[in-house]
Amino acid sequence: VVVQGFEQAAKSKSEAWKLHKAMLKEFLRDFTSESSLGLALHSVLHKPFREHIRSYLRLLAQLQEQLQEGPERAVVATVVQEFGKLESFIRQVLDEAGLTKELWKSLGSKFTDVLCVPERRLLEDSRNLPIASSTARSERLLLFDDVLVLIQGNSFQSFDLKLVWVDENCGEKSAPGLYSLRITTPEGTFVLSTKDPQMKAVWRWKLEQAVRQALNGKRDFPLWGRGGEGSEAPSRRFFTYVFRREGRLRGATYEGEWLWGKPHGKGTLKWRDGRNHVGDFQEGLEHGFGICLVPRRSEDRYDCYKCHWYQGKMKGYGICEYGNDLVYKGYFKDNVRQGFGILENFSAEHPFKYTGQWENDKKNGYGVWEDKERGERYIGMWLDDHRHGEGIVVTQSGLCYQRTFHGDKMVGSGILLLEDGSVYEGNFTEDLTFVGKGKLSLANGVVLEGTFSERGGRGRLGALGGLST
Repeated sequence: VVVQGFEQAAKSKSEAWKLHKAMLKEFLRDFTSESSLGLALHSVLHKPFREHIRSYLRLLAQLQEQLQEGPERAVVATVVQEFGKLESFIRQVLDEAGLTKELWKSLGSKFTDVLCVPERRLLEDSRNLPIASSTARSERLLLFDDVLVLIQGNSFQSFDLKLVWVDENCGEKSAPGLYSLRITTPEGTFVLSTKDPQMKAVWRWKLEQAVRQALNGKRDFPLWGRGGEGSEAPSRRFFTYVFRREGRLRGATYEGEWLWGKPHGKGTLKWRDGRNHVGDFQEGLEHGFGICLVPRRSEDRYDCYKCHWYQGKMKGYGICEYGNDLVYKGYFKDNVRQGFGILENFSAEHPFKYTGQWENDKKNGYGVWEDKERGERYIGMWLDDHRHGEGIVVTQSGLCYQRTFHGDKMVGSGILLLEDGSVYEGNFTEDLTFVGKGKLSLANGVVLEGTFSERGGRGRLGALGGLST
């Protein structure tokens, strides 16, 4: 019916039928002239769809009349009732096919080229049951068995019914004299309004039924449900969708659980740039535990975040395995390292390990830095990724010194413990050469105190100095 198969059969066979008019008149009893051949053929081929159930109903009704009151008659009465439902179902399906056929004839090719699908059926048209959309310039609303279509001038928007939610509570005050429904989709919400409360009720029922049938993949039988009313479509659903509108999700594909138009529950979100998030979602945002892969621009590698998320951002304990061989185990806040954490570099070139406090993605506060290549360890305070404040350095050779740092540079005097147990208190350079005023206490009890210079290797005691034993 929808794709006009009967008409095509009549058209393609018309020459053959003309050669067998006697047979044609016998077969098409309503045929009067060659000009009505298509209509007559349509009628005779279409009629059995409606008539064969009625034949069964007549036979069952006669049987019911012949039976006396008892179990047998009750069984037949039940069968009659079920066949009545089947007749109503077939009539509804055929009517929908006819309405869909007429719609394709009335719409322009710009719409039918995209919307016309043989399996698609028109369930309701706002021109037959008036309702208006709050969407700008929306002129007509078409409810099919798989999509909801808003026509706006020469363009249209279509919404897959599996991801359409219908709510009679709009959350906003309707204009006086209007009765509204709120439609929620992954791309946003809009309001449908009508001036008649009964029309609102009918549209709501038809929308809910269409959504539920689309989710179930089959039509309701009987049409009106057991209690005469269709139940509401479930709020929680599982579906795959590609976001189209502008925003952080544009072009991203989400596969997983939904609730009222937003990812909610377990799911997988993939962006076109290669990002991939698998985990828990709440109201459209990453929320709960999740694993996120982020490609590195200059390398064919990924950063892997295994973390807890809160309203779309990393928060709490997590593990990040960076694509450059760095691994961070610690706490995050607002997508940056914050609080206690351990950062370790496992590469062969510059292996290191930092254990300590972080603030705004940088080393801040107390922390321990281990340079595994040099065998050196720093224990002390940090500011914006630099040693800053009091700190202790232990070298691979056994030297240990305490010093004040400012932006990774040593300032002021410090204490240096040598390999042989000697202790130096005073100023010294980055290569641990004594300079300026200082006191060197040797392991044997001898104390050298005075001004040291860099001449002659490690600081030598200058003219102003003293020796005590």
